[in-house]
Order: sequence, then C-alpha cells, then structure tokens
Amino acid sequence: MNFIRIKLAEFGVGGVMLDYLSNLIMVAFIALLCVLANFVVKKLVLRVIIHIINNNRYTWDNIILEKKVFHKLSHLAPAFIIYYSAAIFPLYQSMIEKAAMTYMIIVTITVLNALLDAIDAIYRTFDVSRIRPIKGYIQVAKIILFIIGAIVVIANLIGQNPLIILSGLGALSAVLMLIFKDSILGLVAGVQLSSNDMVRVGDWIEMPKYNADGEVIDITLNTVKVMNFDKTITMIPSYALISDSFRNWRGMQVSGGRRIKRSVYIDTSSVCFCTREMIEEFQKIHYLSDYVTAKLSEIKAYNIEHQVNMESNVNGRQLTNIGVFRAYIQEYLRNHPKIHKDMTLLVRQLAPGDNGLPLEIYAFSNDTTWGVYESVQADIFDHIFAVIPTFGLRVFQNPTGHDIVHLKEKTELQTIIPLSNNH
Repeated sequence: MNFIRIKLAEFGVGGVMLDYLSNLIMVAFIALLCVLANFVVKKLVLRVIIHIINNNRYTWDNIILEKKVFHKLSHLAPAFIIYYSAAIFPLYQSMIEKAAMTYMIIVTITVLNALLDAIDAIYRTFDVSRIRPIKGYIQVAKIILFIIGAIVVIANLIGQNPLIILSGLGALSAVLMLIFKDSILGLVAGVQLSSNDMVRVGDWIEMPKYNADGEVIDITLNTVKVMNFDKTITMIPSYALISDSFRNWRGMQVSGGRRIKRSVYIDTSSVCFCTREMIEEFQKIHYLSDYVTAKLSEIKAYNIEHQVNMESNVNGRQLTNIGVFRAYIQEYLRNHPKIHKDMTLLVRQLAPGDNGLPLEIYAFSNDTTWGVYESVQADIFDHIFAVIPTFGLRVFQNPTGHDIVHLKEKTELQTIIPLSNNH
C-alpha cells in the first residue's frame, strides 16, 4: 500500500484522491490475485488431483471426485487471500475478516456435506449397505453439521464465543424437540430397524395401512420409500415400521420357495366308488399304476382278513375316484420340475360346504420370481381342470346364464317330443 501511495504521489496525486485511488488500486490488485489463485487451484492443482484419481486402482476416490468435494474445497483459496489482506484496510479490517471467515465457514460446510454424500455413496457400493443402510445416520450428521455451522456463523458475525450461543440453546430445547420430532423418532426407528434387521433395501414389504405393497428402494432418516408393483411410490414414516405391523417377504425370497395354496371345488354328487372299468383305466396312468396296484392288494388283503361280504360296495374298503384323484395330484406335484421337493407338499380335503368339496393344493414353487410363480401355478391348475373328467369327477360351479338357457331349451324339447308322439 505504501509503495502505491509513493508512486501515485510521484505522479502528482495528493489529498483525498490519493487515499481513494490507492485503495482502489489495492482492491483491484487483491481481486486480480484472487482470480489468479482460483485459476491456479482449479486449472493446475485440481487437474493434477483428478489425473491421480483417474489413474489409480481405487474406485472410492472417484466417488469423492463425482461429488465435487475438491471443486468445492478450491473456493477457499480466494477467501484466504481476502482474509489475510484485510489488515491493509484498518478501517474495514474487522468487517472484511468477518465476511471472509463467514464465507470460509459456509464453504467448509458445503465441503463436509459433499464428503458425507460421498461416504454414503461409497458405502452403497458394498453388499452390507442393503442390510445395514447408513443414510439415516448421514442425515443426522448433516443436521448436526448445519446446526453447528449456523451457530459458528452467527458467533463470528456478532463476535461472540460459539459456546455461549450453544449454552443459550438449552432454554430452547423444548422448541428444538418439537421441530425435530420426526427426525428424532426416525433416528430411533432407524437404529431399531438396522440393529434388528427388520427391513433392508430390496425387501418386498406389505403394509396395507399405507397402501404399500412392493420393494423398498430407499431408507432415509424420516421415511422408507417403497415402489409398489403398479410403479407408484409410497412414503412410509420410519417410526411407523416400529409402531405398526408390516409383512416382509424376504424370508420367502431367501428360502427359494414360494407357496402355492389354492383349492379346486369338486361337485360332491360326482364322488363314487371306482368300478372295474375305472380301475383298469387308472392303471394305465403312469403316475397311478404303482399306487393302484399296491392299494388294490392292500384292500383285498384287508377284506379277506375281515371276511367282508363284497356283494355290496358299502362293505369293507373300496377305492373312490376322489381318493385316486388326490393320489394322482400328489404324484403329479412330486414329479413336477418347478415344485420345491424339500418343502411341504400336501393335497388335502377341506370341510365341504355350499360350493362342494374343496381339494386344496399346498406346495411351494422352486422359483420365487413373480412371473414364473404365477405361470407355474396356472400350469398346475390347467392340468388339474383338464384331467378331472378322467376320474369321473366334476368341478363345482354355480349355474350361469348359459346353463339356465340350456336347461330351459332342454325342458322345452322334452315337452315338445311327448306332444308330437301323441299326435
């Protein structure tokens, strides 16, 4: 500054003009120096750092680079120059230093914020992130960072110790608890969800209260984001997963088997004892030949042992078409390539009712993919409905309009035929 004043005085500048002009030249010089520092840092130093990062074998530093941590850090260089140049202007030194320090604090907060984002992104590259997500903790760290940053900025502007402001916040704790109620509840819920491994990113969860039925795509401090199967997004408060019940289908996905539990209703009037002709036809069926032969031998031995009078089918033991059909379905499922052989497999009768006799298929497919599962289930019941007539059985179905019309036509025809015979 003195050098500039001396040079200006040599050119005949004096008085108030000397002060204004020297200050203006000094400000321009500092601004030029800041531009130069910014250029050096971004065009030289930053390029060297980027080159080093792009040419090493690590990947985590590339994520830090993508989050522009070093780019944001480069903004500190001009601020340092302005801060340490404040002494040149004694009248404005305090104001310049506070402004420069405030800017440096804000830049530091943005750098740390970007660094936290980078840490979360790096953590997500590991498989453990699906089991133990840390996004909620990152958000808590950001809240603390912004609160501390705001306190430090205010303390710098008013020239007070930050600890004094922090001590004053004790009186506002009730207000802060109210403001950050959801965040506090979300943090506690996040810790419980994570420690108990209740839900992970990628889990299929079902929560009817919130109309949620789909895959968890994100777990944050306050919400769990679920993409439903109709591609809509449901946001569930994190604490709701602790306070309310929900269904997690992860166990099914991990087990490798998905349950098939569906019934076919048999018309009870079609259930009967097997005739000799029916038995001969059943013995031709691949899945039944051994069963029918073994069962006939067992029944014959039982009836001979108990001296059963076979003139009536009611006496002793007999094969029934529903029993043979149930055995056939059992063998059919055991030999089905898409049925899990190590899980429960049942073909059972439920209590008969107004809709006939329910014959329930209880088994597990060996592919949990939704499309494959539905295809397997449909194929099984396609086959069941197709083979039921082979066993002399009928599927129960309430009369439709077509049935009523057909019955009416049949009745009218039966009425017309006797009249024509009379004539």
